[in-house]
Amino acid sequence: MLMETLVYAVCFFVGLLFTLLSAFFGHLLGGHEGHIDIGTGGHAEAGFQDSGIPGLSPFSPTTICSFITAFGGFGLIFSHIKATSNVWISMPLSILGGLAIAGAVLWLFGMVFHATQSSSESHVGTLVGHTATVITPIPVSGVGEIAYVQAGTRYTAPAREQSGVAVGNGQTVKITRIAESQFFVSLVK
Repeated sequence: MLMETLVYAVCFFVGLLFTLLSAFFGHLLGGHEGHIDIGTGGHAEAGFQDSGIPGLSPFSPTTICSFITAFGGFGLIFSHIKATSNVWISMPLSILGGLAIAGAVLWLFGMVFHATQSSSESHVGTLVGHTATVITPIPVSGVGEIAYVQAGTRYTAPAREQSGVAVGNGQTVKITRIAESQFFVSLVK
């Protein structure tokens, strides 16, 4: 029982120490000074994901450390309860507790990352039929620029007149289609 308590205590305190040091030095050093490029444009904290968007991985240091800390903490608790003091009972329960806590951390940070990584760019597919204003004249069969408002934000985009006619500055146009990054418009009469 002494050996298993020692193992649980070491796991708990090493995990806790790593967490505290990470928080302290992350705050002290700004948290962004010591990043490691892992090939997806993220930090080492982001873990290995193939999307190129930072997020939390089950194999990130935060998730692994959460498991180790929770495993040690649950192990200390279960090893001191008479009904669960046997190592064959306390260890599986500690593993399950560690997995539950690591899963909760993964879910919580995933929700935070998802909320903070949401794009502020408009969804251009919904713009067909909306009106815009020409801010750079569109020459005959040429490209000008339009400005439109979506969700309270003003955006600009290159634009061509659908039938190839010239459209002057300040004219109101309707977006008829979007091909890649170019908008096609028609003059509103």
